Amino acid sequence: MMNIDRTDLRILRHLEQNGKITNQELADAAALSVSACFRRVKLLEDSGVIAGYRCIIGTREVGLGFETLVNVSMRTDSDRWHENFVKALDDWPEVIEARIVSGQYNYVLTVRTSSLDHYSDFVINKLHKSPGVMSISSSIVLATLKQNGSLVALLEKG
Repeated sequence: MMNIDRTDLRILRHLEQNGKITNQELADAAALSVSACFRRVKLLEDSGVIAGYRCIIGTREVGLGFETLVNVSMRTDSDRWHENFVKALDDWPEVIEARIVSGQYNYVLTVRTSSLDHYSDFVINKLHKSPGVMSISSSIVLATLKQNGSLVALLEKG
């Protein structure tokens, strides 16, 4: 684990808000020289603190506005149930996130589709047919109240 100081937090806060900021703009915002800022960003990247940069796609704008959280329970007496399920996830582009969880279910999936019909087709023809799936519980997302919260804010309170 890397020791993060206040200057690193300033850099991270600005990158978290705008991953496309230029090194010059970032250096100015962090009160550093361009070369010092570049070195710090590189160190943050190399240490894994900055895990990557990405483009966030407007899901409604591209016709994928139907989001569902899906809890999946598996029959653990089925051979290689976990390995088979994880492999199946690679073949399902509708699943944009998958987590192993504790409690009543084995997995929580975030599924994105174009419509309820598309989601129904995914559940019936893909998810239910996956070996070892015992039960599925779906929650349709009506609205997202908070997304991509600030990890820097959490670190600062730490």
